[in-house]
Amino acid sequence: MTYKRRKYHRGETHIRKKYKGKRRTKDLDEIDNDLKNNSESLLAQKIDVEKAGNAQYYCIHCARYFIDEHSLTHHYRTKVHKRRLKALELEPYTIEESERAAGLGGNYKAPVKRKIETILPKVMSDKIDVDQEPDLKKQCLNTQGE
Repeated sequence: MTYKRRKYHRGETHIRKKYKGKRRTKDLDEIDNDLKNNSESLLAQKIDVEKAGNAQYYCIHCARYFIDEHSLTHHYRTKVHKRRLKALELEPYTIEESERAAGLGGNYKAPVKRKIETILPKVMSDKIDVDQEPDLKKQCLNTQGE
């Protein structure tokens, strides 16, 4: 009973509505469009002091800017990034697919699974391999201990 009263309390609903779209990110179909059409331009952006990290460290799959190289490489190993890669494996839902499902545009085809791998920004592409990052860290710790 107390939870229900708190949930519908007059003081909380207007705050929830106010901040609902404040931190809205790109949807999966917009990210898929970025991956297909302008991934090179997003990964090699000009320096922009208004964005985090001067727009040099951008995760194209999550549509987020990061401050530096370390925070971006750490992001690549997080659950949030891996979930987004998993969600991008399926092709996005299109109008043509809905018409086929309704029987208007032919036979229905199930969405195809794709293999999505992390794409590094231009600044980091020659320096770091995401899969080998934890191994390099272990090697550095082993050499310091000896």
